[in-house]
Amino acid sequence: MSEFGPVDVAKFADADAVAKAAASEFVEAIVAAQRERVQASVVLTGGGTGIAVLEHVGRAQGGIDWSAVNVFFGDERFLPPGHPDRNEVQARAALLDLVPIDAARVHTMPALGEDGCTTPEESAARYAEMLAQHSPDGTVPAFDVHLLGMGGEGHINSLFPHTDAVREETRFVVGLDDSPKPPPARVTLTLPAIQRARQVWLLVTGAAKADAVAAAVGGADPQEIPAAGARGRERTVWFVDPAAAANLPKS
Repeated sequence: MSEFGPVDVAKFADADAVAKAAASEFVEAIVAAQRERVQASVVLTGGGTGIAVLEHVGRAQGGIDWSAVNVFFGDERFLPPGHPDRNEVQARAALLDLVPIDAARVHTMPALGEDGCTTPEESAARYAEMLAQHSPDGTVPAFDVHLLGMGGEGHINSLFPHTDAVREETRFVVGLDDSPKPPPARVTLTLPAIQRARQVWLLVTGAAKADAVAAAVGGADPQEIPAAGARGRERTVWFVDPAAAANLPKS
């Protein structure tokens, strides 16, 4: 029996419809997790669609108990605190500063110079320690939902094709200083961390990503197409628009 749940492809009319639908399901997933386990844990992503989802969540919070939500981040640009390109800063503006969540429940990756971190690897080590503290078995939490965007070459978080980070099999967080996409210094969760999530959702729009979507859904090698390794233990969902879905088999 597979260690992962089924892969579902959900198609929507356009990028805004993708964001709205994912936001609605995100709220439902958090509420369901809290109903079952009291606490909920989620991993946020950056990018245009990822931030749009957070904006929609803020407008349609439903029955979320924000006092029982733990927020984590899938990756981060290793830049100074408050830098506008950091996913954390964008997520705060889109959602986290607008809802009654305890600041101690927003678990950010240390920025450049924060907590004495001068390198991405130091930040990664601190983040790994924090994740272990929130995990019953000292590894990483079983995130209820891990949100992911995807690049045109199939990268997720800061896991790029044919890099040491995407090949990582034991560590849950790594730092890198040679990212193919600027800025080069980043911190990222690895595939082993992503695969601990109950649900993994990929938010992908645009024709430039159609080839990578088709390859990933079709079971490509994660070293070639990192998104192919993004699988949830209970469910994996691709939220796509018609352009991103153009090369998928017709059903």
